[in-house]
Amino acid sequence: METISPPSPALLALEGRAWLEFAALLPAMPLLGRAPVGDGHPVLVLPGWLASDRSTQALRWFLRDRGYQVYGWKLGRNYGPSGALRTVLAERFAALRQRHGRSLSLIGWSLGGIYARELARRFPRDVRQVITLASPFRDPSATSVARLFRSRGDGRQGVPHGQLATPLPVPSTSIYSRSDGIVAWRSCVEEGGPLRESVEVRSSHCGMGHHPAVLLVIADRLALPEGAWRPFEARGWGLRRFVVEPADAFTS
Repeated sequence: METISPPSPALLALEGRAWLEFAALLPAMPLLGRAPVGDGHPVLVLPGWLASDRSTQALRWFLRDRGYQVYGWKLGRNYGPSGALRTVLAERFAALRQRHGRSLSLIGWSLGGIYARELARRFPRDVRQVITLASPFRDPSATSVARLFRSRGDGRQGVPHGQLATPLPVPSTSIYSRSDGIVAWRSCVEEGGPLRESVEVRSSHCGMGHHPAVLLVIADRLALPEGAWRPFEARGWGLRRFVVEPADAFTS
């Protein structure tokens, strides 16, 4: 198995730019207003470690403006994986599936993306697609908070690393940044395949959920007709300033 090193302290120190990325939302509004409008299907958004639904508020507002039925996870702060969390998250997912009678798209930020991927494995017929933001599914230990994924004596249960990296049975898009100061970007990259892709953005880890380029990529992915998924193309919108889709994401 490939050894992936955590981000350098220098990259971690750059995470403060997340506030600048949030401030960029206002001048980006004309561009965001040109993002495609969706078909109104339900979308469940899952926060990262130690974060709550408040952290994904800007993302959810944007997606509601694009016409989707968008939901937070409603489970408070994300303190990490556990058997109890697995149960209540599945119940939340099932309730939304029953309410709408349609498959859900799942969006997860960092650790939330790992939860989203595991929901898709558990309920593949009920998941339309998965979009992860800086989620280290290839190697959760290659992070600045790797101790979260170590064995703990308080009853919390994680998911075996090998299972995390296994390709999903539904379309999946992993959005990552080489300048991420929390998660090693190589741990966020999908294996090549017909229904999976990796899209690079120039973003901090803490700013990814409200970075204008990330919002535009998400809008593009969600607007795809169900059953007609295709890889992302950074066309129009001036996205070339923000996004690159490398042919080989493992090149330096």
